[in-house]
Amino acid sequence: MINQFRKLNPINLLLLLAYTFFMRIAIFNETHAQLNFDFLEPFARLLINIDLDNAFSPSTNIFLAAVLVFIQALIFNRVVNNHNLLAKPSFLPALMFVTGTSLFMPFMILSPALICNFLLIWVIDKFLKLGKTPNSITTVFDIGMIIGVGTLIYFPFMAMIVMIFLALLLFRSFNWREWVAGLVGFITVFFFLAVFYYWKDNLSSFYQIWKPLSNKFPSVFKINYNDYLVLIPVAVIIILASLQLRENFFRSFISTRKGFQMLFFMFIVAGASFYLKPDFRTWHFLLCVPPGAVLLAYYFSNAEKRWFYETLFLLFVLSVQYFLFV
Repeated sequence: MINQFRKLNPINLLLLLAYTFFMRIAIFNETHAQLNFDFLEPFARLLINIDLDNAFSPSTNIFLAAVLVFIQALIFNRVVNNHNLLAKPSFLPALMFVTGTSLFMPFMILSPALICNFLLIWVIDKFLKLGKTPNSITTVFDIGMIIGVGTLIYFPFMAMIVMIFLALLLFRSFNWREWVAGLVGFITVFFFLAVFYYWKDNLSSFYQIWKPLSNKFPSVFKINYNDYLVLIPVAVIIILASLQLRENFFRSFISTRKGFQMLFFMFIVAGASFYLKPDFRTWHFLLCVPPGAVLLAYYFSNAEKRWFYETLFLLFVLSVQYFLFV
């Protein structure tokens, strides 16, 4: 299967679509009374009053989530190939993206983090363009606005502001205007939100939006380790990919090296941002899938022993299915 997706063959579109629904067999088998979908944060509903909490039946919810994942996988695949992050263009980024979004049951339903992945992929594309444009102030401003819109959908997406500064350190020489542009873009979105709150004579509620920023990072976690055994194959592939990346690191283009460094920091920031939401859910970690999928794709794109990488991927898929059903 890996060998098939190493090629840019149009037939892979159909195979990817079939694979997307195959990886969701377990959740289609489940009986759900109701699946809620909070499209926006409560503080944004005053601005955009869209109530989708009970708009879809469980089966429709799961089906739409699968379709969105498939669309995201294709966009993500295009971004990775356009920026030459892998040895050669392929459908492996899309394959790894679909696999990553199938690791846990909560990943397979409509959620704010799933919607924000569209914005995250867009942000990744713009970050990777930073080193290729002579004047990136407009690009950084756009990134700030995208992050602001994402924050209206899912508050922890705000943590991506940190990535603006890290990306500028990696891709650009210091220019204070670029550093300020990202913040101005983000603030612009919330400036209009504040004006709307003021117009509704509810400015005191606007200040409550920022209360999660005062949360202390949790020091104790309640984790059922059996729920996360499926991550063992992921960890093995990531370790193999890291060793391979280290071996090829200084033989890669400078832009490729910086791209992987940026994605590594994005993975960390996306994972750690859960503390901004006291009642976060497992689907929060969907934000880690795009940067993580690139590393998984890198390994399978560069692996040489076919029997080994095909077997490894098969075991990976079987382990995901096993833990989803069990």
